Amino acid sequence: MLVLNGPRDAGGPRLNSVAQKSAQRKSNSNSSFTMPRQFTLASRASQLAQIQTNMVLKSLQETFPPSNESSPTFTTSFMATAGDKNQSQALYLLGGKALWTKELEVALKERHVDMLVHSLKDVPTTLPEGCIIGAILERENPVDSLVIKKGKSWKTLGDLPSGSVIGTSSVRRVAQLKRTYPNLVFQDVRGNLNTRLAKLDAEDGPFAALILAKAGLVRLGLGDRATSDIVAPTLYYAVSQGALAVEIRSDDVEAIELCKALTHRETAWKCSAERACLRVLEGGCSVPVGVTSNLMNKDGAEVLVITCSVTSVNGRAHVEHTLKEKVTSLEDAEKVGEKLANIVLENGAKRILDEINVDRNRRVAEAKAADETQQIESSAQ
Repeated sequence: MLVLNGPRDAGGPRLNSVAQKSAQRKSNSNSSFTMPRQFTLASRASQLAQIQTNMVLKSLQETFPPSNESSPTFTTSFMATAGDKNQSQALYLLGGKALWTKELEVALKERHVDMLVHSLKDVPTTLPEGCIIGAILERENPVDSLVIKKGKSWKTLGDLPSGSVIGTSSVRRVAQLKRTYPNLVFQDVRGNLNTRLAKLDAEDGPFAALILAKAGLVRLGLGDRATSDIVAPTLYYAVSQGALAVEIRSDDVEAIELCKALTHRETAWKCSAERACLRVLEGGCSVPVGVTSNLMNKDGAEVLVITCSVTSVNGRAHVEHTLKEKVTSLEDAEKVGEKLANIVLENGAKRILDEINVDRNRRVAEAKAADETQQIESSAQ
């Protein structure tokens, strides 16, 4: 569920609504004075997550500036998630997107915090009961970028010598790029963005280049490190890549009202269509599903153009399809996404996804067996 009320506009009426609710709480209180409600925004503790949370914080503060004693106030809180703590295993083996959100959602449901700020691409397409996406903010450029090792003159993937090692933690990128660049070697690289860049630039490091989401580079002030963008059909981006979302409790009326003012309608429609498509495919951040989407005006009507691709891990099997349909609401956009997913499933994507799940289960079992063996050997020493 996404709560929408058109594109972001002036926050006056909504501020009044939130302030009225705060004032109502005050009038219903037995005390002579009730403090205005303070909303706590929470996210992961990484530098990028904190920057993104502060972007949302600034937007809320600008849209709902202090005007009287009943005006809402905002603060932040940050925590490490399971995805942050496990930096050794490939994402492909770690499971779904809840790695990045589960601990945060527990804090939200237990009312320790009020809003969760996420990179929307990290948010599962099905949320826990009682949680909803309250806002989707305007999207940064969603493409992936090539980042070349410092001191090298290469500009594109095609410039790299055969056998060059490319760092990426995304099975989607690897699967798609193997189709066009079978001569390159792709190797998992984990850590926050600055850590990965340090691994890239190390003189004795194995990497000739990294592939990173452009939005993260830009938000960290590192946009100049992007050597070139890799666009479709060479590389379809991840579902909802480049968009920020605010997750809230479904019964938090005041938070719902605040979030309405943050939502960017066009981004919300496109991302909701992409997420609906992924929901049907039952994919996660470790599944090679790529998309592109565009919302255009044609003869006074809005037309959604969306492409979905599903690629086998080795890059040998690939299915993609594009739909172009008129939409008049977010719900229409979601239906287009669902329709697209069913088409690619019928065209061969189901077989690819089934094979990926079998392969993942095998590799997870092997990784667990290796961990158990290591623990036994360690305890015997």
